Amino acid sequence: MNTGVVFSSTLVENFGITVRQLRERQGWSQEELAGHSGLNRSYIGEIERGRVVPSVVTVEKLALAFNASVTEVFAHCEAIEKRRRSPFAESSSCGM
Repeated sequence: MNTGVVFSSTLVENFGITVRQLRERQGWSQEELAGHSGLNRSYIGEIERGRVVPSVVTVEKLALAFNASVTEVFAHCEAIEKRRRSPFAESSSCGM
């Protein structure tokens, strides 16, 4: 259920980044991910921008589309957070 509330938590942002990275790794457009997951393309865009908090069912649909477990998807989110916290985060973003 979407209540229209805008969230900005780090986890929600990292989940959106994860979805985008996994989608791009597959070489898929948002439309193609929508087809694989059974979700609406515009909703996937909202997830990727960190504007909505997806339900557990939605997270599972996305994980299945990527042929991954929910645990693997959240591990990717945690890796993003660790990189953000790293004192070398800025230098690592320049390709070093």
